[in-house]
Amino acid sequence: MRRSFKFLLRPTARQAAALAACVEDHRTLYNAALEHRRTAYARAGVSVRYGEQSAELKHIRADDADGQGRWSFSSQQATLRRLDKAFRAFFKRVGEGRAPGFPRFKGRGRFDTVEWPKDGDGCRWDSQPEHPTATYVRLQGVGHVRVHRHRAVKGRVKTIAVKREGSRWFVVLSCDDVPAEPLPATGAVAGIDVGVASLVTTSGGQHLSNPRHLAASAGRLAAAQRALARKERGSKRRRKAVARVAALHARVRRQRLDGAHKAALALVRAYDVIVHEDLRIANMTRSAAGTIEAPGRGVAAKSGLNRSILDAGWGVFLTILSYKAESAGRTLIAVDPAGTSRTCARCGHNAKENRVTQADFACTACGHAAHADVNAAVNIVRAGLALRQAAQAA
Repeated sequence: MRRSFKFLLRPTARQAAALAACVEDHRTLYNAALEHRRTAYARAGVSVRYGEQSAELKHIRADDADGQGRWSFSSQQATLRRLDKAFRAFFKRVGEGRAPGFPRFKGRGRFDTVEWPKDGDGCRWDSQPEHPTATYVRLQGVGHVRVHRHRAVKGRVKTIAVKREGSRWFVVLSCDDVPAEPLPATGAVAGIDVGVASLVTTSGGQHLSNPRHLAASAGRLAAAQRALARKERGSKRRRKAVARVAALHARVRRQRLDGAHKAALALVRAYDVIVHEDLRIANMTRSAAGTIEAPGRGVAAKSGLNRSILDAGWGVFLTILSYKAESAGRTLIAVDPAGTSRTCARCGHNAKENRVTQADFACTACGHAAHADVNAAVNIVRAGLALRQAAQAA
């Protein structure tokens, strides 16, 4: 399996300045390569590819030895591949008839990651293995940077990336051949229904709470954003206010990630087979505003629902649940969510009227009453087991 390991870096002041310069030079390279493509197509109708831009790197580095020439050649190629990937995604969206979203120039604060595609090429993990107590990563142009390694790295280090989050720096290792860690079988099967009132409701009636981290920090965020709005653009105080808002959002993100890890781990430890809805979260959280000619209805209510769904972090939770289940040797099944919340788990009657309130389910055919999310979770696990049985028969 392939897994990522993220560790906090503890650079010296000089190393932190070098890391910032490295990110800035890679941002400049990305923007220059984007301008090259735009200009070539606008003036001559020529499409510039990654191979042509990569071939020019040698001359760019030679002409700017104290700037671009300081950094790893392979990391600069990775930045050009990042741009190429953005263009390929753009053309794919055009071909599928979706909103294209042309690649944009990266402003300050919009480009915070530099990647080295191969351990040993411009970078080296555990570069001072003889050190008795500390771990270091060596980065070309920066030096040996101390790493706060809070857990063991497993597998073979494939790529190394450095990421800036606010005022802190992290190293992200992508590792191949990470061994699985199967858990003992429990013989238990569960369907889970994700929601806003409870993050997860199982078919057995268990509810895992939704902490609503964004709502809990809403007061501090509102105050920080009001303070930001009063600052003069380009001023030092505005930069500090921006950093304050970013730090609050980062804290919410870390809290949400931590909660998702704990909820997913509890499920993986308890059940051999877990069935969940195959949700299209991007479609579910689209705005109801509509257009000027055809304005939407219930815009404020839909906006509040979207905010609650995104605050719950369904996508993050399901992603984490997926890789934890794979590592633990558990089976994860995704089923079509259509009708699961309106169908009676006892008699199978499907009607909109069955869902009395957000929390209550009462079948209009047989009178079966239950918690609405538990009823949906039972339908989900039945659909998942039917899918598994059909796959085994095939």
